[in-house]
Amino acid sequence: MKRSKMLFVMISAIVLSVIFCAGAFASGNADWGNGDITAEGYGAAPATARNPGQAKALARRAAIVDAYRNLGEFVEGVRVDSETFVKDMVVESDVVKTKMSTLVRGARVVSEQANSDGSYQVVLKIPMYGGADSLAGVVLQDTGVVEPFPAPVNPTYSKAISATPSIPASSHGYTGLIIDCRGFGLERVMSPVILDNNDKPIYGHKNLDYDKVVSRGMAVYSADGVNDLSQAGSNPLVVKAVRLAGQNCNPVISVEDANRVLIENQATGFLSNCSVVFIE
Repeated sequence: MKRSKMLFVMISAIVLSVIFCAGAFASGNADWGNGDITAEGYGAAPATARNPGQAKALARRAAIVDAYRNLGEFVEGVRVDSETFVKDMVVESDVVKTKMSTLVRGARVVSEQANSDGSYQVVLKIPMYGGADSLAGVVLQDTGVVEPFPAPVNPTYSKAISATPSIPASSHGYTGLIIDCRGFGLERVMSPVILDNNDKPIYGHKNLDYDKVVSRGMAVYSADGVNDLSQAGSNPLVVKAVRLAGQNCNPVISVEDANRVLIENQATGFLSNCSVVFIE
């Protein structure tokens, strides 16, 4: 009896090692340009596998379990805004927790391979944006009210300019906004805020249609200023950040540039279309 119990413990340990082996080597990645989150999982067959076919099947199952675990852990570390991570919302809301669990369980296998050493590798993917069945659809809340963008302000007195701005919109017909944030260490976040140098918000989730935010995201992050610029369209307005705010998540631009952005937006509505790119 004692021998049987010991054998059971040994088999259990082997199974657990199959499920969790190589977890430290698995990784997750958020592609903020394409709006995808992926995670890798690795598995190895137990020594008790009866034949090569069973060994491969068990290794694959272990890799999938490992990928699900890594995906869940990675997603919980994604920033929702400057003060909140996904894990905070999961802890605070049973609804978010349930939706998040469903989202992760619904991840699809995008690549898999059996390695020469008998191990198996699987990559899972979930959408960051795209609709209700995306990370944005789970963590971003619909307030039901869209607040108007603020009016331009007088750079000297920080007071709102009249309804008819003294600075007319240009004839450029800007299609989007690019903010160059290089050199400041910008942190990526799902719900960023753009502020002027008086810390007045000029662009945020509350100014946007919820469906558009969930569909395409509020901003695209470009690591080199060359790729991932298409969200700003073919004729973007380009301005330089003067600093960052909110845990380095929110770009701050000069009052003069903020005025220009708001005035040009009145002409073409690029902010309402979430046509915003941040260069890191």
